[in-house]
Amino acid sequence: MRRYRALLAPGTPLRAGLERILHGRTGALVVLGCNDDVVRISTGGFRIEVEFTPTALRELAKMDGAIVISSDFERILRAGVHLVPDGNLPTLETGTRHRTADRVAQQAGVPVVTVSSSMSTIALFVGGERYAIEDSDQILARANQALSALGRYRDRLARLSRVLTAREVQDSVQVTDLVPVVQTIETIRRLDAELRGYVAALGIDGRLVELQLFDLTAGVDDMASLLERDYRADDIPPDRIERSFRLSLLSRLSSGELLDQAAVIHVLGLDEIDEDSLHARGHRLLGQLSRVPVPSANRLVDHFGSLQALLGATTSELMAVDGIGEQRARTVREGLASLSEQAFTDDVV
Repeated sequence: MRRYRALLAPGTPLRAGLERILHGRTGALVVLGCNDDVVRISTGGFRIEVEFTPTALRELAKMDGAIVISSDFERILRAGVHLVPDGNLPTLETGTRHRTADRVAQQAGVPVVTVSSSMSTIALFVGGERYAIEDSDQILARANQALSALGRYRDRLARLSRVLTAREVQDSVQVTDLVPVVQTIETIRRLDAELRGYVAALGIDGRLVELQLFDLTAGVDDMASLLERDYRADDIPPDRIERSFRLSLLSRLSSGELLDQAAVIHVLGLDEIDEDSLHARGHRLLGQLSRVPVPSANRLVDHFGSLQALLGATTSELMAVDGIGEQRARTVREGLASLSEQAFTDDVV
């Protein structure tokens, strides 16, 4: 669906042709692809086999009948076609053009676009569903609302992350400290998916939205991965993998369920663990030290086994880890100390 919306986005040749038809107030029915089913339900018209251009699409739409475009959207194959889909296929559409488009999309399995001259609208039919192709201003308004919400959740994630850091330093992490963080990460991921749909639909008008989206989501997936490595149990039995600390499991929850801490705790299997054994390994905090490569961080965690052991390690003890020299050992000690101090300085405990 996102691919088709991208093909119909502002700035694309197909959208330009449809806009010309819309402004010309002639209406159109355009089949985006050709297969055996499309050929079977097509009668009459003209086989033209010409290169697709917005102007050609506009001129051919002046004739009665549908226009059929090649599956690669490079050529206009036929024009003035009378389509006769199966009349028994269910549809909620009432207008002749829209009813035909809906049934063709269902029967032939190809997307179909209609341009309504009376209502000045463009609609896309795919697999029994109708999607309105909106103006950029309408999409931008919703995209800006989503960006505003995303910004608030990103700020919330930063605050909750500092709270979690303070609890980890104190070695007093509870399930209720962890759940708000993962809830916020999943909310950000869902807003990210929504905004990517808007970016695809906006085409060339979505570049600024895309840049803002990149800035607001940078590092979130990395944090999710590091959290999993910090708190997921080792050697999970195959029969328990569906209820383990994997944040991808949160995608199964509805929006309402995601707000319910009990539902989140259950799907992640956190209701079956002993909170006294909830200790961070140190992956997330080491991941925040830009001068410590991932391989070095992994070796440190493997060697010390927990964040508490890392925090208590001397420079000499850190240097005992393969690949950790004096300079990197000092970077780790000073970096972890700085993160710990910041967490408490922000009065989040």
